[in-house]
Amino acid sequence: MIEVNKDNYEAEVLGSSLPVVVDFWGPSCGPCLALMPEVTKMAEEFEGRVKFCKLNAAENRRLCAGLKVMGLPTFLFYKNGELVDRITGAEVTLEAIRERAEKLLG
Repeated sequence: MIEVNKDNYEAEVLGSSLPVVVDFWGPSCGPCLALMPEVTKMAEEFEGRVKFCKLNAAENRRLCAGLKVMGLPTFLFYKNGELVDRITGAEVTLEAIRERAEKLLG
């Protein structure tokens, strides 16, 4: 997974030729930390087809506010540089992430 922040978000996410999944997490977010190992595995499964990135929300508050990310965990899904889907809070499950990542390929 690629670590993104305010400096490389545009290049890595909006400028990506592949669809992108961005995992917004925080060091004090239990659900975020619990999901991360499985999301990392999922990133390996989708390698070369969907780019998975992670963003530490605690270190990138202004970017999060600009993207209307108000709670954690949040996942944003991009295709051709456009935000096409998002899930947040209780909606975030491994199944929901996988389903939306698959949809990016369709």
